[in-house]
Amino acid sequence: MAIKTYASKIIHWFGRRKDNTKIYILSIIVGIIAAMAAIILKLSVHYTETILQNAFPEQNFNYLYLAFPIIGITLTVLYVKYIVKDDLSHGVSKVLYAIAKDNGKLKMHHTYSSMVSSTLTVGFGGSVGLEAPITLTGSAIGSRLGIFFKLSTKQITTLVACGATAAVAAIFNAPVAGVIFAIEVLMLDLTISSAFPLLLSAVTATSLSYICLGHSIMFASINVTQFEMHNMPFYAVLGIITGVYSLYFMRTTALIESKFKKIKRTWVKLLSGGLLLSILIFLFPSFYGEGYNTLTDVMLGNFNKIFINSPFYNWQFNPWLMLLFIFMLLTFKTFATALTSGAGGIGGVFAPSLFIGGMAGCFTALAVNTLFGYNLPIINFTLAGMAGVMGSVMKAPLTAIFLIAEISGGYQLFIPLMLTTLCSYAVFYPFEKQSVYTKSLAESGNLITHHKDKHALSKLSVSELIENNFLTIEPDATLQDLLPVIENSVRNIFPVVDKNGKFHGIIILDDIRHVIFHAEKYNTPVLDYAFMPNISVHKGENMNRVVEKFKSSGLYNMVVLDENNTYYGFISRANVFSSYREIVQEISED
Repeated sequence: MAIKTYASKIIHWFGRRKDNTKIYILSIIVGIIAAMAAIILKLSVHYTETILQNAFPEQNFNYLYLAFPIIGITLTVLYVKYIVKDDLSHGVSKVLYAIAKDNGKLKMHHTYSSMVSSTLTVGFGGSVGLEAPITLTGSAIGSRLGIFFKLSTKQITTLVACGATAAVAAIFNAPVAGVIFAIEVLMLDLTISSAFPLLLSAVTATSLSYICLGHSIMFASINVTQFEMHNMPFYAVLGIITGVYSLYFMRTTALIESKFKKIKRTWVKLLSGGLLLSILIFLFPSFYGEGYNTLTDVMLGNFNKIFINSPFYNWQFNPWLMLLFIFMLLTFKTFATALTSGAGGIGGVFAPSLFIGGMAGCFTALAVNTLFGYNLPIINFTLAGMAGVMGSVMKAPLTAIFLIAEISGGYQLFIPLMLTTLCSYAVFYPFEKQSVYTKSLAESGNLITHHKDKHALSKLSVSELIENNFLTIEPDATLQDLLPVIENSVRNIFPVVDKNGKFHGIIILDDIRHVIFHAEKYNTPVLDYAFMPNISVHKGENMNRVVEKFKSSGLYNMVVLDENNTYYGFISRANVFSSYREIVQEISED
């Protein structure tokens, strides 16, 4: 009781603050909580991996790699299936859907469930990243705070973006990339009222990360060299290569995950995917977990470390076999990531895209140096490759460029990072218009965009706009039965609907005006005057398609049905336009 009283006092005090003040205070609070979540997740996975990998003796191969990944995924599936009882996959996509369709509202369990499940998955070797789970966690923290303080939809959305910004900023110690991530990936409309809270959250989260984890950055141990202009053509070539691999990564993961979705039995899915993943990690131990240590090793020139515990251990002594091994890492990492997700593991594609891009850059530099005697800097090309794949797969070139610059301290690489990312994006975009996060949402019409009109339409739904003040008439009725219906109706459209709710057509008053005063016509069945419309709307249809139907048909009202031809009512052009204008006005406020 005391807790409720205290909470109500806080809400009352907070409600008296100005809107901007509310958001500024909450953006700092979100930054603190999301940063702590990111730090806890990062440390929990680190210690889990350390404890397990201490059991690995350094030898040519180790059979423990066959056990740990499938154990981790099994624990994850049990946790999700019997404790969370909800779908936790594709965290960033869930955030995008919440912004587009649920007014930024995420479930309470999202504030912790992805942290637990991704720790089990990645800590035990699942070949995915932590960024998507922590983005969902940070966003959920912002969402629940906004709901607790009864904020508007726009304010809740801003706090959702603040949570995502803080999570990315904290886990990478990259505040600028965190802010750009919210703008590019979450497609937040950039205004002064939204930019300032994002900056507050980013600064708060990064500062807390520095305090708890130190001032080191992810790739602080590497020494980025000054780029040389004569290497620019090679960065362009790398961009083309990473563009191809981005397309390969996106198409292959989508294909494998779709195959696993067709498997209805959870345990068949888990065992088949987990077993294949374990075999891949047994062959390529670099696939264990996120893979950032492998990227650090190749940039430092410690290529021997990527062969430890691998059956291909002796390949490190032959430069051609080493190149082949790196190419195999580059190619099969996609399968490891897709198998982890398909089997039931929880994680994202953020880290895998960096791994693939980094290995593509390393392979390109090594191949050119080995074949043609050049001295291309492997560190710089590895970093540029990361930006190339990440910028394309996530459709976030600016996030990729600034993130790589921040986590490596390689600000002098901005030009090659930009060139590689642009070339990669130019190769990728003609074949894939959407990112790995937005493709499924775009196909279902549930994607928010930077265009206010499409954004507004994405927030409307047919079910919310259905009008039910149309009086119906049964199909076995006569014209005489229709007369009292006309008399009591305020509309000029009369749907013909049977007792089971099935739709049989429409009668329009103008079409029968010439006969309703002729008594000799009263025994005529109403179906003689009804017609089936050429255009109708399904109850769950995307509003963009609905608007296109209004535009192409010129109709002012369209009947709403389902796949079984069940009648629900009508949707009107006027009601859609009115609701659309209200939402545009709301999201345009600055």
